[in-house]
Amino acid sequence: METRIVTRHPDPGKEGANISKAIYDQLKESILAVLQNVESLPEQELPQKVAEYLEEEISGDLNWYTETVKLDLLARELIEYEPGKPTHLREKTFF
Repeated sequence: METRIVTRHPDPGKEGANISKAIYDQLKESILAVLQNVESLPEQELPQKVAEYLEEEISGDLNWYTETVKLDLLARELIEYEPGKPTHLREKTFF
């Protein structure tokens, strides 16, 4: 039986999604690795960079999974939006 988790959403009024833990773990690792290697990344480039980083294909809509895990990581404060336009993402810095 597949293990599933419910993700978080940065907007407290919205619910996260119920997804496969294996897919969540793969995408979490990929997103954090991609953001670790750059100062910031335009938000619209994230799915492409994640796809390049993944070692194996994800079954299903990679853009949807990337968005779902990105929102979870924002809610957990592991990543953040960089101020300004267009929207950029970066690893959360702790001081």
